[in-house]
Amino acid sequence: MKVQDVIDRVLEKSCGGRKLEQTTDVLVSGNPGMEVTGIVTTFMATVDVVREAIAIGANLIITHEPTYFTAADKVEWLENDPIYLAKKKLIEDNGIVIWRFHDYMHMAKSDLIYDGLIRELGWENKRLDPSSPWSYIIEPTTVGELTEFFKSKLDMNNVRIVGKPDSACSRIGILVGGGSLGLGREEMPMELMRDKDLDVMICGDITEWTLCAYVNDASMLGMNKAMIVVGHERSEESGMKYLVEWLLPIVEGVPLTFIDAKEPFFYI
Repeated sequence: MKVQDVIDRVLEKSCGGRKLEQTTDVLVSGNPGMEVTGIVTTFMATVDVVREAIAIGANLIITHEPTYFTAADKVEWLENDPIYLAKKKLIEDNGIVIWRFHDYMHMAKSDLIYDGLIRELGWENKRLDPSSPWSYIIEPTTVGELTEFFKSKLDMNNVRIVGKPDSACSRIGILVGGGSLGLGREEMPMELMRDKDLDVMICGDITEWTLCAYVNDASMLGMNKAMIVVGHERSEESGMKYLVEWLLPIVEGVPLTFIDAKEPFFYI
């Protein structure tokens, strides 16, 4: 099976072949006519992920996020950059094809990133609104206990919270990745929290003057509001793990491997 065959089948299964006029889902490196020896799925094609793909003999990496440091993977500004040149050489010398699956992954019949995360959490039957993956109702717990649950499920040692750890909660919002920035509307996360009467928002990225400030002020006013910040990578990596299972029926025996890009931070 060739790279383009894999791409075409993924787009057909996810979106019925529907095509966007503009998309970040591009072939970042390699030849679409190359025969696929193995597929790796990952949140981001970091240098370590590329090295691991090489080690297992896989030559197609399906990444959710950019390879070259900007949303559109523009490389003109990197022409003489030593980090870019070294990474590009590693990829090209080893015949690695990198295809980004981001826009179509989120606009699939069911958002595949959320599907993977919710399966990881075991919350498939806990949606507050059947038409939206953004809000859930769970058994009553505390913010501190919920934070420990996310640390365990997402393999994290440290998690930031806003609000009081001993606050009770059961109505939970989730905005993965950059979704917690508002999807183009800064007001959106706060409106969601208000309109769904959510106790806690689970976030990927944050801006400290929007939802963070809203929740912080609410807590200072004695209101039962909190926020758990797991970060962009940890909130979306489970979707790329789930993608292996999703791909299985359409790639005809091509070896499939999930490689965790891992949280990029060390905490001191």
